[in-house]
Amino acid sequence: MKKLNLLFIGVLSMSSVMAQDISDAVRYSLDEVQGSARFRAMSGAFGALGGDLSAISINPAGSAIFSRSSGSFSISNLHTQNDVNYFNGFSSSSDNRFDVNQMGVVFLFNNTTEGNPWKKLALSINYDKLSNFDNNWYAVGNNTNSIDSYFLDHAQGLRLDEISALPGESLEDAYAAIGSYFGYGNQQGFLGYESYILEPFADTDDNTSYSSNIAPGTFNQDYTLVSRGYNGKLSFNIASQFKDNLYLGLNLNSHFIYYNQFTYLYENNSNAGSLVNEVDFENNLHVNGTGFSFQLGGIIKLTEEFRAGLTYNSPTWYRISEYTSQYLSTLRNENGMNITQNINPNTLNVFPDYKLQSPSKITGSLAYVFGEHGLVSFDYSRKDFGNTKFKPTSDSYFSTQNNIINSTLKNASTYKIGGEYRYNQFSFRGGYRFEESPYKDDSFYGDLTGYSFGLGYNFGAMKLDLSFDQSDREMSNRLYAVGLTDAAKLDSKISNVTATLSFNL
Repeated sequence: MKKLNLLFIGVLSMSSVMAQDISDAVRYSLDEVQGSARFRAMSGAFGALGGDLSAISINPAGSAIFSRSSGSFSISNLHTQNDVNYFNGFSSSSDNRFDVNQMGVVFLFNNTTEGNPWKKLALSINYDKLSNFDNNWYAVGNNTNSIDSYFLDHAQGLRLDEISALPGESLEDAYAAIGSYFGYGNQQGFLGYESYILEPFADTDDNTSYSSNIAPGTFNQDYTLVSRGYNGKLSFNIASQFKDNLYLGLNLNSHFIYYNQFTYLYENNSNAGSLVNEVDFENNLHVNGTGFSFQLGGIIKLTEEFRAGLTYNSPTWYRISEYTSQYLSTLRNENGMNITQNINPNTLNVFPDYKLQSPSKITGSLAYVFGEHGLVSFDYSRKDFGNTKFKPTSDSYFSTQNNIINSTLKNASTYKIGGEYRYNQFSFRGGYRFEESPYKDDSFYGDLTGYSFGLGYNFGAMKLDLSFDQSDREMSNRLYAVGLTDAAKLDSKISNVTATLSFNL
């Protein structure tokens, strides 16, 4: 078995990293409606309600609404349906995953001291999944642009001796050495040159200009993306009730990012004069991150029936680590013979940790409670995605990306409405949400619409809740950040069935 090399890419090559761009900033800054079945059945419109462990993730004052100590545990089934258009091609794919997306407990302490305005204290700990990154789609179609542009864009301006193997040096050792000395961008030039995709204008060490051995024409392309992972939040909560109508709370949140992405491109052509006729290009990205944020919230009973809530979510300060691996294979025809060139570096490129600051958010909420019969709730949130920042900001690449983020992303609003009707031990729920695109150009990344409904049954000391929610968003996904930047157009529909068991402690 070959030994897997670990290659630590230096800070000076940061500008050549394949990730760390605006798509990553958006991915780790979005919030989905996750959590308990009751919460999801009402589309997450819980900012002025509380009384549910997942509601604490919206407004930390919500734990003080509980009348007794409680716990809950939620599992869900995620179904993703992607319809993809890529030039003249159409494809459809789906994926199913089971998940544990919420668990937590709240401990309630009533104050029996006469005359003390602080009626109760709530302490809770709750885990909610903020985002689920599980996805799977593929695009097929005929393109007039080739993957050769990816390697050309990386190689142009680089010396030939900085993107090629030394005499007698293996391709594995050369890939690792080039990454160590020159960085990730040179590695991409190396892959293009050693696979015969790139042709130098002069066969000298100081050559810096390259052409392609793939002739212009039409290219059949098949691109696959598979991602797995999540963004989770563990909240440590304290809340209290002041007199009879005011609830205040604080969350200290620990965040966890786990993200794996696999992409594979197969391209073939029969263009006249093309030396290389087939390309297989595989990339793997692995991301781990931790973060911290806090939330301040309050709920006030304006009347016995009418409630209002307000929450401030601080930015989330992430520290993220990444590593990548690659594989490239080409088929070329020389003198009537088909020759395969495989480049399997067997190397993990480990990049320096970097920091990401996601934007803060303000949420205002209103709710009307019809006694024991039901309720209606509305949440409005606003988040300025243009304030997302990569750090250190002194890094020239991150500074450029931050400028792109500021000019491309916008202040986006989210609207959620939910309702619940109770009949004896049964509860019937429904909801709707609308999320504006974080991009100023929403034709690139569209608005999200979603609906939900659910059913609950109260056994007394225990409750069982079920929900179904579905959301739909259209977006364009570029195949690569440089070179082959053509986009596949996705219509992504995500459905969840969630079950929650709640119990009194």
